[in-house]
Amino acid sequence: MRRIAVEEHFGTEEYLAHLYTRKDYPRWEIVEDENHGRIEKKWVDPSLPPTVVYPGRPGQPGRLTDMGEGRLREMDKAGIDMAVLSLGHPGVEAFDASEGTTWAKKTNNELARVVKRHPTRFAGLAALAPQDPRGAADELKRAVTELGLKGALINSHIRGEYLDDRKFWTLFKTAEELGAPIYIHPKWPSPDMLKPYSAYPGLSRAMWGFGADAGLHAMRLILSGLFDHYPRLKIILGHLGEALPFWLWRIDNRHAVDCRGESSVSEKPGKKPSEYFKENFFVTTSGMFAQPPFMCTYHVLGADNIFFAVDYPYESSEVAVQFMDSVPICDVDKEKIYHGNAEKLFTL
Repeated sequence: MRRIAVEEHFGTEEYLAHLYTRKDYPRWEIVEDENHGRIEKKWVDPSLPPTVVYPGRPGQPGRLTDMGEGRLREMDKAGIDMAVLSLGHPGVEAFDASEGTTWAKKTNNELARVVKRHPTRFAGLAALAPQDPRGAADELKRAVTELGLKGALINSHIRGEYLDDRKFWTLFKTAEELGAPIYIHPKWPSPDMLKPYSAYPGLSRAMWGFGADAGLHAMRLILSGLFDHYPRLKIILGHLGEALPFWLWRIDNRHAVDCRGESSVSEKPGKKPSEYFKENFFVTTSGMFAQPPFMCTYHVLGADNIFFAVDYPYESSEVAVQFMDSVPICDVDKEKIYHGNAEKLFTL
């Protein structure tokens, strides 16, 4: 059975070197560790503790920066035929507009070169800097029509702003016209919400804050009326939909009550939130390798809306494959999730 993993991250040597030179956040730095000597750590926000990262120092590629034989060996070992690559967190959304646009173009160019070297093993999602909405739309068009990339990945909020703001919608208009899906990848909550998370190490990150922020972002898009304007737009969420499949019944139920008459949203949507979620969203298995949440998502969305993903290098490719092989669903649906849906959406 062919396997395509659609949320697999990379970083270029040049991008890594830039993060080491930055004085402001986000940045990477080398710190001393009493037990392990020198170790790389990633700082994404001054109010948060750093996290250990996998890149290796410039000139010493690690799992994140290896887009050649080392990564291919790990894919082969796990039985993964193809990976859809995207720039790892922190992305260019965290920079100012000029810096973000510059680095989006550089990393997209490098990603396109990697895909060209291994066209049967890799495809790519572009990095974008929506700080400049028109520039991000233009870069998406260039990435798809000139570089051959298959869509884009955006790391949730844009320096505290969410993409439901109308100033960003030119990007969605372009994405719909191109048939290019947008992957909303999670990151730490926005500065307005960060303080309650900061008391406990890890709470703001993948343990809880990442999913909470990405789920919030998706709900803001749904409630904004975005999909009434761009009904063919496709959004992808990782981690089995950031818990939204579990909540859809209650979301619909309370939406019917809380959004009657006076509404806090800028434009009242024409459908139930669950209808937009089922029509305009796909979810992936990235970093969620447990049967109960998978079966909930499968029963709510069906096999046509789920993609296989690992979240490499932050999760194990072998564990991801072992999990997906084990889920109690029919082979026809497993084929869709493993490769058929990705082949269709990304025209692979």
